[in-house]
Amino acid sequence: MSTGTVLSTLSRGSRRQLPLLVTSVLLVAMFTAGSVSYEGFFSGQVLLNLLIDNGFLLVVAIGMTFVILTGGIDLSVGAMVALSTMISAWLVQLHGWPPLVVIPLVLAAGTGAGLAMGWVIQTFEIQPFIVTLAGMFLARGLCYTISVDSISITDPTYTSMAQTRIPLGDLFVSPSVLIALGVVAAAFVVLHYTKFGRNVYALGGSEQSALLMGLPVGRTKIAVYGVSGFCSALGGVLMTFYMLSGYGLHAVGLELDAIAAVVIGGTLLTGGSGYLLGTLLGVLVLGLIQTVISFQGTLSSWWTRIVIGALLFVFILLQRLMTARRRT
Repeated sequence: MSTGTVLSTLSRGSRRQLPLLVTSVLLVAMFTAGSVSYEGFFSGQVLLNLLIDNGFLLVVAIGMTFVILTGGIDLSVGAMVALSTMISAWLVQLHGWPPLVVIPLVLAAGTGAGLAMGWVIQTFEIQPFIVTLAGMFLARGLCYTISVDSISITDPTYTSMAQTRIPLGDLFVSPSVLIALGVVAAAFVVLHYTKFGRNVYALGGSEQSALLMGLPVGRTKIAVYGVSGFCSALGGVLMTFYMLSGYGLHAVGLELDAIAAVVIGGTLLTGGSGYLLGTLLGVLVLGLIQTVISFQGTLSSWWTRIVIGALLFVFILLQRLMTARRRT
């Protein structure tokens, strides 16, 4: 039976959930293969380490999910993460500002930058790719106006967040994992149980139809970029906890990892369809790829990019087949 025939036999709801199912099966298959191939791989701590090492990516990918659901894109998130680490390190380490002042300031700056880009996109009807590309260059450039070198952080609050282990029986997680999962839970509620979330899906489904229904298209579009900016800044805070430094070269290419996680998680690049749980699974898949290559020991880290690229081709093809069937 051909792929097209299989897709045509599925209900519309089942087709929408198909990428999520594929990602779940892929995650289980990869973990099973790793457990069979490598000693010590079959462990709950290995799975928790995926979240510990990728908590900041998960938060950034959540913000990216909001944007892609509307049919947009945000290329500035990696640079915003780096700028957040630089501002945090500059103010805390070099100027002695308290973290309780710096962290809200960083979050406000990221949210403001996202809202500004969303306003430009909506007001001047410019493609999100161009506006957020400009935002990426601006944020990355601002990093180097602060310092061209890495700024290490020795503040007790940051070092405590980096070193704290929250026990889960014989296992443990970091505080950043709890923050990231809290963001996932909050975003899930917003997307699936609020009017704003319904507007996001409607805007991604068809902007013209959303306008005809009287939905606040402009406010929604601006707001999702504000959400992405907030998540980027929060991801930068979590990366600061993880790296204990600010550096202009932090998070280079993170925007591509975030987009990959969202797409592998089953969200359509054209917008209007996708699940937040899929983004979580997509981040776990990316982390598991890195873990498998690390356990293997003889492969270059570039194989991570090769495998991710292959997966993206597969999932984009799957999306193409789904949207083609939807039109017919």
